Amino acid sequence: MKVLIGVTGCIAAYRACELVREFQRAGHEVSVVMTEAATRFVGLETFAALTQGHAKVSLFEDEDPIPHIALAQWADAFVVAPCTANVCAKAASGIADDLLTSTLLACTCPIFIAPAMNVHMYESAATQANLDVLRARGVHVLSPDEGYLACGEVGPGKLPDPKSIAQWVCAHAEKRPQALSGKRVLVTSGPTQEPIDAVRFISNRSSGKMGAAIVSAALDAGACVTVISGPVAISYDARSEVISVMTAEEMFQAARKAFAEVDVAICVAAVADIRPESASAGKLKKGRDDEALACISLVPNPDILSWLGHHKQEGQVVVGFAAETEDVVAFAKEKLASKGADMIVANDVAAHEVFGADDDVVTLITEEGEEELGRLSKDAVANEVIAAIASMTANS
Repeated sequence: MKVLIGVTGCIAAYRACELVREFQRAGHEVSVVMTEAATRFVGLETFAALTQGHAKVSLFEDEDPIPHIALAQWADAFVVAPCTANVCAKAASGIADDLLTSTLLACTCPIFIAPAMNVHMYESAATQANLDVLRARGVHVLSPDEGYLACGEVGPGKLPDPKSIAQWVCAHAEKRPQALSGKRVLVTSGPTQEPIDAVRFISNRSSGKMGAAIVSAALDAGACVTVISGPVAISYDARSEVISVMTAEEMFQAARKAFAEVDVAICVAAVADIRPESASAGKLKKGRDDEALACISLVPNPDILSWLGHHKQEGQVVVGFAAETEDVVAFAKEKLASKGADMIVANDVAAHEVFGADDDVVTLITEEGEEELGRLSKDAVANEVIAAIASMTANS
């Protein structure tokens, strides 16, 4: 594999030297492209020595008049590690003002970004929004490690170990069988919002991150994916079709309509079990509408997973998610049987550490048994779920 490593202006730039060696030890051919700022931390000559001269920094000081196109065409994988907040923002906005960002924009190969920066810069709304945009476009983003940072602060923002980065890239970039090639997959994701009045609603803590990870994993496995999503602040992979809804009833109607045309339905959404029987057109005000506020009549919402499970045709696979606070596996097994599902992905949300987080601990429940996965990133969980579904579809 031909690996192009992008190095940006970060104190962790020196670790990119180790990354070059990790890829070379694994038998891959490596070239390096740097920003001008990166050369303040590690000289171009260092990377040139490590790569037998295959290191560049300028768009214009090269014998090739269009080096960014040549590099983009050469690479089988482009790995930007470390990637500063500035380059994350440029990549998300499509800015191409130097050799690295111009090459990034021209690349058609898989792109991998390993952000490294101050904890507050990483956690800022702007950086997180930029990373969400990149993920939605199919860019692989490796979450930074937590630890003691160069600035003296402690938290996420540390570049992961180069060996881990190399393994991560190879696992995603090398050719893998398209386990769901030709399959059509429906994913429900995010929360639903059930209006009480013009400004209030019943909802839950779901962020949609797990749904987004499932969508990308299914697409990477070769599936054609439709997402029915409640209100979320994240973006879904741009390769998918996204249908936006608000209420459980809207999600149910959209899912019921789409179900006949799909091979697999994955119900990741945290659907509100109940809704107000009627919603006020205006805002209910204290002192004027106290009686209405004190007694809000609730009615059940449609059970989307159950409807799909009991209406599936031969060959269709239906998967549900179960967020429980106690007796997680026992309740998931009951749900598997009562909903007519083929698999339940169960997780313990008692500590509220799952909602909005980047990792999770789940157990896969099927009629054949249960498989507990250790703590994994949600992307890794999604890959495990899709692999299990692929086995089911292969046997159906």
